[in-house]
Amino acid sequence: MKGTTRCVIAIALLLAGGSAMAQINESDTARFQMRISLTGIYQNGNVEVATIRSKADVLYAPTKHLVFKSQNVSLYQAFYSNKADNDVFSRNYLYFHPRNKIYPFAIGYLSGNFRRKIDLRYFAGAGATLQIRNTPAHVMKVSASVVYEATRFNSTVYNFSEYNGADKITLWRGTAYLGGWSYLLGRRLRFFYDAYWQPAFGNTRNYRSQFDIGADFPVWKGCSFSMLYTYMHENVVVEKIKKDDRILTFGFAYQIKVNRN
Repeated sequence: MKGTTRCVIAIALLLAGGSAMAQINESDTARFQMRISLTGIYQNGNVEVATIRSKADVLYAPTKHLVFKSQNVSLYQAFYSNKADNDVFSRNYLYFHPRNKIYPFAIGYLSGNFRRKIDLRYFAGAGATLQIRNTPAHVMKVSASVVYEATRFNSTVYNFSEYNGADKITLWRGTAYLGGWSYLLGRRLRFFYDAYWQPAFGNTRNYRSQFDIGADFPVWKGCSFSMLYTYMHENVVVEKIKKDDRILTFGFAYQIKVNRN
């Protein structure tokens, strides 16, 4: 009908509503864990929007003393056929003796962000995690790490002139992290959170931070309704790109867990 939206298709299959660090626990006794999600929206008419977001978090523990965890997200979004987002990231960890009170890990990260004009970012490093609390109802952890990072931008002009003329920035960063979750209301609600801060060594103005706050409402056998609020800040950005992003998502998620024999 003229003057109304001709076609609206909304797909909300296993929405990535939770923070990966808050959902899959490397200190668990399970041998395999996976959390998957896919969200899509297509609207055509007075407003034309296309959005596809997918997420897969996988954990595999070949032994009790060694755990591999991978967090992977992609986001595509377009308005009137003009691309607004085409982002991917893959964050991968290797944990050693993750059931100990303090345990080391190695990390490797790969990403791209169309909106922030980041063609490719990767970093690798190592650190250690301290378990403040780890029970079936409550988990809280802090960690610290050092990584070497390289970012290739689709620009050579930045909000800080000291970086102008370079399309690639390389540096060492530290990372401070806090995350966890708690079951509330007789396990009918899981509140989760995580936050990190990444300053660059040698330049106090080059830092970024992020925090996630959300809730899971169990529905049925691994399925839950989830809500997540994310705030991201990157202090060094390409000229005319904003430093802050805020994202609110909600929908459904599904998690698989396989215990050891």
